[in-house]
Amino acid sequence: MNLDELLNAPVSPTAKGWPAVADALPLREVGRQGWNLLREDLPLPVAVLKGSALAHNSRWMRGFLERFDVRLCPHGKTTMAPQLFARQLGDGAWGITVATMQQLMVCRRFGVPRVLMANQLVGRQAIRAVLAELQADPGFEFLCLVDSLDGVGALRRELEQMPLGRPLEILLEGGVAGGRTGCRTAEQALAVARAIAAVPELALVGIEGFEDVVGGGIAEAEPKIAAFLGYLVDLARACAAEDLFAPGPVILSAGGSKYFDQVTSAFRAADLDRPVEVVLRSGCYLSHDSKIYTDAFARLRARTPEVQHLGEGLRPALELWATVQSTPEPGLAIATMGKRDVSHDLDLPLARQWFRPGLHQRPQDLGPGFQVSGLYDQHTCLRVPADSPLRVGDLVSFGISHPCTTFDKWRLLYVVDDDYTVTEAIRTFF
Repeated sequence: MNLDELLNAPVSPTAKGWPAVADALPLREVGRQGWNLLREDLPLPVAVLKGSALAHNSRWMRGFLERFDVRLCPHGKTTMAPQLFARQLGDGAWGITVATMQQLMVCRRFGVPRVLMANQLVGRQAIRAVLAELQADPGFEFLCLVDSLDGVGALRRELEQMPLGRPLEILLEGGVAGGRTGCRTAEQALAVARAIAAVPELALVGIEGFEDVVGGGIAEAEPKIAAFLGYLVDLARACAAEDLFAPGPVILSAGGSKYFDQVTSAFRAADLDRPVEVVLRSGCYLSHDSKIYTDAFARLRARTPEVQHLGEGLRPALELWATVQSTPEPGLAIATMGKRDVSHDLDLPLARQWFRPGLHQRPQDLGPGFQVSGLYDQHTCLRVPADSPLRVGDLVSFGISHPCTTFDKWRLLYVVDDDYTVTEAIRTFF
């Protein structure tokens, strides 16, 4: 990847989280300023990534991939941060997953060499934009999904107008009733697969699905997911039996951030009488979180005891810091953070630590009894115990649930060391 354009571009002083006393700086210079969150060099609220947790999570996932012999194509929508894409690719990621054309074009702007579009490629402008990228760069690899005869026809028509000289690689998508996209039945799926194989400009290279669409709580969903993954494997076997796949390994791809061990187990057991490449798409492993994926990971360890050999599990890297701005009544503190700053689609933020400048050397655990009870646009209502030490001016850190909808609220995040000194600034492109 080539990040020079990004790293050399100045950060505007109007960016959220930018110190009011600082002038514009190239992004690459931010980590050289010596700014420290606990010294109040940054305006709050601010989103930070613990550098040690990012490094740990990268190592853990690399160990998982090596132990189970699978590939990772992390979903870029989680962070939409090319700097983090580069970290993931440098750690051995097979490519980057996207869901939209905007996400794809961000990847291409900064030189991601392989993109899996885990979505249908539809619309004349979108199809032609992809074909133009492939024509311009013979080294660019692109895969997309198809789940209908209409989708096959649309791709075929545009390829006739803009021939590539190489087949457009396609994954057949399987789905579930009441879910999102994807073929609902084997009969439907095979009809689409046959149509793909009949078009010389297209190459059926694998089978795809997203297991988390089955819904329900984690324990409730596990047997449904097993059945869905079995359906995808059966589709692959049926396509292999009819010799519908293009030459080369068959790609089997699924695996969000909750059940990627189940995906690994099911797909590695597929017997197609030809090589299989398992491609996971977990995007949240790098930042992890403090609730939904922490709970999911605990269940993953119980399902797959072999991961115990990889040591400590994933760590929450993403933190939101805010200032106590009011204690208007007993049992309530108001912090300078709200819906515009933090995810709240699945769970409310979790109050974790506090710090009083001039009193503490390091952040202190809050302990039990501190609970976010509500969010306004720019305010967090924090219920506190009767003996709460919090007062106006104290700093409070919050863990989050579902990193995707926290990242998208920030165009600038800081990577910090364990002393909360800024070592790097990360730009996002939402």
